This record gives sequence, structure tokens and C-alpha cells, in this order.
Amino acid sequence: MNNIKNKQILKYILFFSVIALCFAYFVEYVLGYKPCNLCLIERVPYIGSIFFISLIFLTKKFEKSFVFIILLLFIFGAIISFYHLGIEQGFFNESLVCELSKIGNNMSTNELLEELENKTISCKDVDFRVLGFSLATINTLISVLISVIMIKILINYEKNK
Repeated sequence: MNNIKNKQILKYILFFSVIALCFAYFVEYVLGYKPCNLCLIERVPYIGSIFFISLIFLTKKFEKSFVFIILLLFIFGAIISFYHLGIEQGFFNESLVCELSKIGNNMSTNELLEELENKTISCKDVDFRVLGFSLATINTLISVLISVIMIKILINYEKNK
């Protein structure tokens, strides 16, 4: 894999990350499916990859370090997505993350009562599917695939400098 090919792959990952986030926001805001807290956390690797890949192309510095950070983000994404998939399938119990909707905010009495009245989105409920697969399932596969691609870029990085 040469350096030009690495840059091309990074462009594809950047493009895919933008498309993935646009799709997530489309499902949330246009189709009206409210995401659970884990779904929101699963967006972090895509946001991070957009940021760091943009930095690679803008600064042309620290490419290997940024690729490593992107790798860590997608490994994190794969773990969170796999955990979410396990909750959906009943292998794991829902955690505190799934139950909190206003982490770290000081809520007034009225806000607390309103929060209790609103239905909390459960991480185990799958309301939206694509080709029969939950978005957590799809995200697990994509995160693992991008992690493998980033590992391959890192392994070949020094050889093709």
C-alpha cells in the first residue's frame, strides 16, 4: 500500500463517516426515531475521524499519529457497538449509560418530573432496522472493518514513506 493509496483510503473513510452521520441524523430528525444513549456514543468515532482525517489533509503533519487515534476511536466504537448489540440480543444487561439522558446536568424539580414522565429510550429496543439488521449490528461490522483498515495503514506506513 503506497502513500497515495493510504490518502485515497482516508478520503473514502472521511466520505463514509460523513454519510454515516448524515444517515444517523436523517433517521433521528427526519424519520423521527429517537436514539438511545449508546447510539449517540457510537457516533463519536465518525465525528472524530472527520476531524482527524481533515487535519491530516490540512496540516500534512502527524499523519501516523492521527491514523493511530482514528484506529483507537474505531476500536472504541466496535466495543461499544458490540456491547449495544449484546444488550439488544439479551446477552448483557443495560448499564447506567442506557438509563441516563441528562448526564451531569443539574435539573430543577420541574425538569426532574418532566424527565420521569418522558419515556426513556431503552438500549435493548430496536425500533429501526436496515435489511433486517439493527444499526448497532451494522455499526459493529463497520467499526471492525475500519479498524482493520487503519491497522493495515499503520503497518504499511513506514514501508511506504
